[in-house]
Amino acid sequence: MALPNPHGPEKKLMPLLLKGEEREAEIKKAESLPKVYMSSRETSDVLMLGIGAFTPLRGFMNKAEWQGCVYDLKLPDGTMWPMPVTLSITENELKAAGIKEGSEVALYDKESGELYATMKVEEIYTYDKEAECKEVFKTLDAEGHPGVAKVMAQGEYNMGGPIKVINEGKYREKYPKYYLYPEEARKLFEEKGWSSVVAFQTRNPMHRSHEYLCKFALESGFVDGCFIHAIVGKLKKGDIPGEVRVKCYEVLAEKYFPQESIAVGVYPMEMRYGGPREALLHAVFRQNWGCRYLIVGRDHAGVGDYYGPFDAQNIFNELWEGALELQPMKIAWTFYCHECQSMASLRTCPHPNESRVILSGTKFRRLMQEGADIPKEFGRPEVIEILREYYKTAEKVEIKKGAYEDITPDALKK
Repeated sequence: MALPNPHGPEKKLMPLLLKGEEREAEIKKAESLPKVYMSSRETSDVLMLGIGAFTPLRGFMNKAEWQGCVYDLKLPDGTMWPMPVTLSITENELKAAGIKEGSEVALYDKESGELYATMKVEEIYTYDKEAECKEVFKTLDAEGHPGVAKVMAQGEYNMGGPIKVINEGKYREKYPKYYLYPEEARKLFEEKGWSSVVAFQTRNPMHRSHEYLCKFALESGFVDGCFIHAIVGKLKKGDIPGEVRVKCYEVLAEKYFPQESIAVGVYPMEMRYGGPREALLHAVFRQNWGCRYLIVGRDHAGVGDYYGPFDAQNIFNELWEGALELQPMKIAWTFYCHECQSMASLRTCPHPNESRVILSGTKFRRLMQEGADIPKEFGRPEVIEILREYYKTAEKVEIKKGAYEDITPDALKK
């Protein structure tokens, strides 16, 4: 069995990152082009396009692609795509730069001022921000939902068209061992003899339940290897920095997994906190990375109480046949049970809630920030020690209560 094909009708990776002389020529050309400044999310999308993670997209979406994605989960050619990948601009910015359809522009990151790409502007169009938020995020709450806040802060126009990427930022230097392009990960899997790989998506340090999910997948017999794949792009305030989390993944993989069945990687996307829709996006680009399965547990890619605990699992049931080659590996709420004397889940543990060690990632971060005791059954001691060292000097921020902190697994059965 071979690794699954990359997403899209052409079934091949389509990285947009230029190299060598072609890259140098494009950098030179960009000097004379109108400048467009991108938000951090738009810059991270350029990086994902550049490395081929967003195959088969060739750049930022035009209006037909935006509409199909938002309302129907598909591009005009029928390819499943769950979340907009767009570049916004204000009317004042358009006029000041003299940008029209057919123009070429240079794309700069607003925060760093660095040049990242060039773009052929094929279409400039208005779009409905509220409709996008209702359809994609299922809420208009810009104050509470970080993904909605980003969309509502965008300019009133989107520009669609192909891009050429000429900058990767500092990710390869920052994570030299784990920053893998899709094509590099595929090569690694093949070298390991893996043809069926399960991906574990994470933006948090891994606790025992996360470890259990990965080991359950490995024990299932469906996969040859597990790919711990961590997002290291911009996160919301209070989330733990990528470089700290990578140390946690590294020690966990080295000490608690057989090396022939585990791999660690990072990728540069910015979280959208889109719950079910983002779970589908995670599935799309994990297929591009060569994975056949994606672990989807409780509240995947969620934030606050905007989504039900298993909405991200259920949305896969809405897809049509052939929408994805990758399949979700749906796993119930997991925890350590004192009476079972092992990790368990809603499907395997008959004991009362008092016997279970349940701690959400949000509550865990709050306890660590406060210097409180962490149950030994919750996390491996090496991981806890790395995080304690981080929190000794970390800036204290308000960490809001998570949606499922006080909801017990027993309550979900009712």
